[in-house]
Amino acid sequence: MTANAQGLIKRLGPGVITGAADDDPSGIATYSQAGAHAGFGLLWTAVLTWPLMMAVQSVSARIGRVTGRGLAANMCRSFPRPVVLGAVLLLFVANTINIGADLAAMGAAVAMLVGWGQVVFTFVFAIASILAIVFIPYSRYVGFLKYLTFSLFAYVGVVFTAHLDWRAVGVGALVPKFAFDKETLTLVVAVLGTTISPYLFFWQSSQEVEEEEGDDEAGPLKENPEQAPRELTRIGWETGIGMAISNLVAFFIMLTTAATLNANGKTDIESTQQAAEALKPIAGEAAFLLFSLGIIGTGLLAVPVLAGSAAYALGEVRRWKVGLEHDFGEARPFYLTIAAAILVGLGVVLLPIDPIKALIWSAVLNGVIVVPIIGFMMIVASRREIMGEFTAAPWQRVLGWLTLAVMAAAAVGMFVLM
Repeated sequence: MTANAQGLIKRLGPGVITGAADDDPSGIATYSQAGAHAGFGLLWTAVLTWPLMMAVQSVSARIGRVTGRGLAANMCRSFPRPVVLGAVLLLFVANTINIGADLAAMGAAVAMLVGWGQVVFTFVFAIASILAIVFIPYSRYVGFLKYLTFSLFAYVGVVFTAHLDWRAVGVGALVPKFAFDKETLTLVVAVLGTTISPYLFFWQSSQEVEEEEGDDEAGPLKENPEQAPRELTRIGWETGIGMAISNLVAFFIMLTTAATLNANGKTDIESTQQAAEALKPIAGEAAFLLFSLGIIGTGLLAVPVLAGSAAYALGEVRRWKVGLEHDFGEARPFYLTIAAAILVGLGVVLLPIDPIKALIWSAVLNGVIVVPIIGFMMIVASRREIMGEFTAAPWQRVLGWLTLAVMAAAAVGMFVLM
């Protein structure tokens, strides 16, 4: 392996972490329900979203690395601040609901194992997340939690344990078709929303800024164009890898629930236990443990990303000092916003709805609010006065606007059928 290749692999960071955080409990629940409801019929969504997701995430990373500013800060340079603040407040609402649903699912996963304490464990995870975010550098925190997410690869085991109709799998993966009814179209919006989520844009853009600020030899590409070939190559590779891993996991979650739950007539997942049963043919009695580890690991990984992205966005609009590598005393409003997002999200626990349903509806909400945010981001990435010579590449522009069109069409269709 060449020294350049080794250096590139060593620097893989924000894109891969963003991809891992995308398969949060909301994603697991949504992909599980999609497979249970439609069988192999929605596998194509995991295939379609990979290039779309790679395009919009690489655009968000490019904005941060080129300008040395996060996405919200750059949006304020292109649009009236009240308009940007409105978009950020929508993001905050969506993120807090997603956080609450994730925390509730984590509590339910532990309660499923020990037989008690769903609400207690939900609050424990919330407080533990706040303390970890404030007192542990995120780079160290994520280094441990990523190993818990490996349990998600248990879904890949369906290939070796279940009898699959590979022709049906191929058709489901390559031929986009679905029933035009309210429930199915809502699931399509949920799958798109949990895969291409607005919080990931703000997160990856801000993480690029943090990495650049933490490297004494680095600088915004607009001011240091000689660094562009290496950095833009890194962003492309790591974003592609991160999104590929994310979508591969999504594909196999759908495939597993289609081959187990749907094949046995269970087309609606109403509880954490039912979702975990999809792993029984693969893991037997260890299914509930594997499922719980996946929910807890991805939840602990995603909660800081959800809360942090909201804090980054609001802080950039309000011109606060932001960044997870800062001490609490240096970035007090930033950290207080993170804590507020997590604590407000706990209100989801009080709703009379099962955590699995809450996770799916949080994905639907993301699928709706992401539409205008993609539009704002693509306009920013196309402006030379902001990006200089490093505006979005032609393929990013084409796929970015296509992403907006696909997600807008799905959201409009869902509202029409409601």
